[in-house]
Amino acid sequence: MIFNCQIVYNHNNCLNNKKAFVNLCRLCIDSCPHQAISVYGELNAKRCTECGICMAVCPSDGFVYRNIDKLYEYIKDSEIITLSCPQAIPEGYEIPCLGILDRDLWVTLMLYAREKELTIYTGVCANCPDKKACGMSVQIFKEVHNAWKDHPPVRIKVAADDGNSISAIGETVSVQTQNEEKGWRDIGREKLEAMLAGNTSGETYLIPKTRQFLAETWKSQRSGIEVLPIPALNVSESCTNCGECPEICPQGALTKKENKEQLTLIYEPVKCVRCQRCVSICRSKALSMESKLLAYRLLVGKVLLHQRKRRFCSGCGKQVFDNLEPPLCMACAIGDYNEQLSSQ
Repeated sequence: MIFNCQIVYNHNNCLNNKKAFVNLCRLCIDSCPHQAISVYGELNAKRCTECGICMAVCPSDGFVYRNIDKLYEYIKDSEIITLSCPQAIPEGYEIPCLGILDRDLWVTLMLYAREKELTIYTGVCANCPDKKACGMSVQIFKEVHNAWKDHPPVRIKVAADDGNSISAIGETVSVQTQNEEKGWRDIGREKLEAMLAGNTSGETYLIPKTRQFLAETWKSQRSGIEVLPIPALNVSESCTNCGECPEICPQGALTKKENKEQLTLIYEPVKCVRCQRCVSICRSKALSMESKLLAYRLLVGKVLLHQRKRRFCSGCGKQVFDNLEPPLCMACAIGDYNEQLSSQ
């Protein structure tokens, strides 16, 4: 166990622990460039570089940046937002790596960029051992950019630290100077918190932190952005009303109301972590995840995703789960086929 790692494993938030599924989620394990994560969510202290790629790919905050709340408070309260990675000049708020910025956090930063100056300083990522994490975060940024062409500008500058610790505004910044500004009690408390935090946590919450930040930020900004590009679930006409998809959702983001006559699917985008379990089990391939322009009320509200009358076999009256005409269950279809053969 590592006691000062900034990336924490919330085992209760892991999708594998929320609801059983035939295919275990391995996004964190398969994405880690340093093979630092075991199948039990344990971090290898000698291999983990705190690049944050596990956090960026985890859909449900199974892995999360330990100081994510402090980061959000800084973004929300600062008049000028400046983030820097450990390889860059020590300016503003230092994050472990650009890799911790997932899609929701990128969109949150873009929303704040409407009213605040926002700059991100990085080192030379091509020479960094965590370049895979940074590259994934940049790819996410590009996807958001392509879906939201007129988003507020985010300035990303390469400003590697040459060892002299000179900030972008020409002031010398050092650990000693920063510590002198704090009382010894504060320094000791922060060190103790880092030691006690560990690399596992029992903290449990349904909606990922960065999704919470996005919703809170959007709600607090009363004018300007009416819609945002949000990946959301879509149902096509090939849906057969089997009703299996809500049963597999680990978040309760997809629920159903059913009676003898019809099936209704209710979708809550803010709860959806885009794990796509529902997409993977849909036998009719009716479900897909697509980027849609959603208003705030749709992001945090309940959406009528699908509603259709049930279909019943024209022979015996049993419910059928296909779109063939005439509707026939397997037994009646075979009987009808055999009857046609005997009549020939």
